[in-house]
Amino acid sequence: MSDKHLLILNQQQIQQKIDRIAYQILEDNFEEEEILIAGILPSGDKIARRIKGILDNIAPFKSTFIGIELDKQSTSLKAKINFDVQDCSNKVVVLVDDVLNSGKTLAYGFGVFRDVPLKKLRTAVLIDRNHKKFPMTTDYAGMALSTVLKEFVDVILDEEGKEDGVYLR
Repeated sequence: MSDKHLLILNQQQIQQKIDRIAYQILEDNFEEEEILIAGILPSGDKIARRIKGILDNIAPFKSTFIGIELDKQSTSLKAKINFDVQDCSNKVVVLVDDVLNSGKTLAYGFGVFRDVPLKKLRTAVLIDRNHKKFPMTTDYAGMALSTVLKEFVDVILDEEGKEDGVYLR
């Protein structure tokens, strides 16, 4: 693993991307009464909470945060959720993660809602790496980044003593 880290997005640029995603969500859902912002832990939840904070200030609808913890190493869906999934019935859900790489995490995230009749299910990511193994697309992406498979994208958010940043290593 290389010690070199190339800054892709600084704190201000990350905020601009998250602001734009929030406005896109507003534009896509302006007639809704409530939408659910589902953040995939450990980093998607941080982005989801920031999106919710922006929507709380600009949107006429209510936005509710829900958290999803997935076992990404499992070969089947194993998820811990902090809500009753049936409360999502006939609502709009925006599934949020930090980086879309293979699409497995978002596919598992979709699985959480497989037995619930949703009004709409959308995806939002800060970085779309374009290395999909699963047929996942993003509805809202902060940035599309073409990388080689051996490179990694690190999203640093809310870490004590560190400024927000997206790094390529």
